[in-house]
Amino acid sequence: MEIIVGAADRLPVELLRGLALYRHRVFVEMLGWDLSVKDGMELDQFDRPDTVYVVARNDDGELIGTARLLPTDRPYLLREVFPQLLGDQPAPQTPTIWELSRFAAVDFSAAAAAAGAGASTQVSSPVALDLLRASLALAARSGVSRLISVSPLGVERILRRGGFRAHRAGAPMLVDGHPVFACWIEVDPNVERPFGVH
Repeated sequence: MEIIVGAADRLPVELLRGLALYRHRVFVEMLGWDLSVKDGMELDQFDRPDTVYVVARNDDGELIGTARLLPTDRPYLLREVFPQLLGDQPAPQTPTIWELSRFAAVDFSAAAAAAGAGASTQVSSPVALDLLRASLALAARSGVSRLISVSPLGVERILRRGGFRAHRAGAPMLVDGHPVFACWIEVDPNVERPFGVH
């Protein structure tokens, strides 16, 4: 497995296109989210040249996971679209807190080989832990103290299983029929860089 980290304006165009196609397959086709789609690609206003992505690929070069990271001193999903997930808390707005969103870890080729086992949620793959570790390592290198996520509830299980220091920022809510929540994830400044990160 290979994990690639970088801002959109520094990543290959074909990788970004593959990321948008992969997100469409996960969030629109598999999960049924009502998202903006063009030419089979899922992108929104937060996919900017300065947006940072963490992308996992298998040995055949197929995408098997992705995460999006945005500093909260610029527009981001939670503040602009889902502030209600924070309850009474104000949305963070500082370069030392980043948002983690569009998190997915589905290996479609492995799931197909296993007759569908393992593709039941967007965080069903063991890749999820490596994606989270890579995201936290990048955040630590960038001087970030915390991540705030807007995620489906399934991410909470992954965080617990991985031993991450995380807690809810507000009560879960149904958004378009899907249970989502905001979650704080503490960044350890001594986190190690995961194997295979480029």
